[in-house]
Parts: sequence; structure tokens; C-alpha cells
Amino acid sequence: MAMKNPKTKRFDWSQVLRDEARITDVLLTEELATKLNLSTGSVSKALSRLEKRGLINRVADGVYLNKLVRDHSATDFISVLKADSYVSLESALSHWGLSTQSPVTLTCVTTGKPKEYRTPEFAITFRTISKRLFWGFVEKQTRYSKYRIAEPEKALLDWIYLCLQTGVTPSLDEIDFNPVDKQKLIKYADKYPGTVRNALTHSLAFEHFAA
Repeated sequence: MAMKNPKTKRFDWSQVLRDEARITDVLLTEELATKLNLSTGSVSKALSRLEKRGLINRVADGVYLNKLVRDHSATDFISVLKADSYVSLESALSHWGLSTQSPVTLTCVTTGKPKEYRTPEFAITFRTISKRLFWGFVEKQTRYSKYRIAEPEKALLDWIYLCLQTGVTPSLDEIDFNPVDKQKLIKYADKYPGTVRNALTHSLAFEHFAA
């Protein structure tokens, strides 16, 4: 547990970081203030000093990465940054083996506003999806926390949907349909606009897969 130095009456913040590294790689200003019985302002100033020393990196307002944790994961920050979100699109396609490309940025969808977060360690982008399409994900466990990721079929449909939303033609012929459950894909596709279903069913890759 972090101790106060009796001479300076200040917390040993290096010890705080070591203590936190045992349980999480995410540092939250308000959570630390409550845990240490300090004001939010005091904790904010301390974290700013730690950032200048290169011990932590700011991810967003009140959210920091503890660099004492070596095996940190961008997925630990997803629910902290956007509670109404899940990993999808290119990242989920890669995770499930539908795509051989490994995106540098962790791609997520949210019912909130679109946003991108960048640190020297990772980048996370959130794209907006309709609330009526916020389903079709499973929960995964990391060392420190849990996050949600779209099922293979849902990730594929999200990707087609958002490609079309931005005027981009999805490269479906580059998708490996083998990990996909055909019946589930067709069932899920019925919940999307007709343009998504048309783009899917008219691709040569899907026609070969569905045959």
C-alpha cells in the first residue's frame, strides 16, 4: 500500500504505481482519489508529474496507462473510454480469422459519438453504429479486465454497413468466409438495411461460400 512520507506529507507515487500495476494497467483519476482519500485536483497534479517523468501516458481526460505494466492491452481501455462499445470491424475480422490483415488501430463501434484515442503504445478508434444494431458480441477476458468483441458474423456485417455508410465498397472477395456460420450470418443480415444484404449476397466470395 502506498505510504505517506512523514517528512514531506506526500504520497510515494512510485509505490502507488507499483501497487496499481498488480491489479490493472488503467489509472483513473477519480478512482485513485477515492482509494487514496485525496482530492481529484491533488491526484490530477500528481499524475501530471508522473507523466512528465515518463512513468505513465495520458489516454484521455482522467485516464492514464501505467507504464510499469509491460503486458498492457488496448482492450483494457475500451469500456473505460466508451461503456457502450465493442471491438468490431477490421480488428474483429482479424481476430476471428476472416481477414489476414492486422490493423494497427484497434477498431470499435459505439452508440455514442465517434472518437479516436492515441498513445505511443496503441490507438483506438470508435465509430458510431445505430442503437438497434448494438448486439451480437461476446465477452473476452484479458489479464486485468473484460471487453466485448463482435461475433464473426456481426463484425462482417458491421464492416459492410459502415463501409457503405462512408461510400466505400467493401472488398468482400478478400474475406475468408470459412470461420462464418452461414445460417447465423443470413439471420443477422436480415436486421440490417437492404443495401448491406445486397452487398453481401452479390459478392462472388459469398456466392461460393453459400453454394
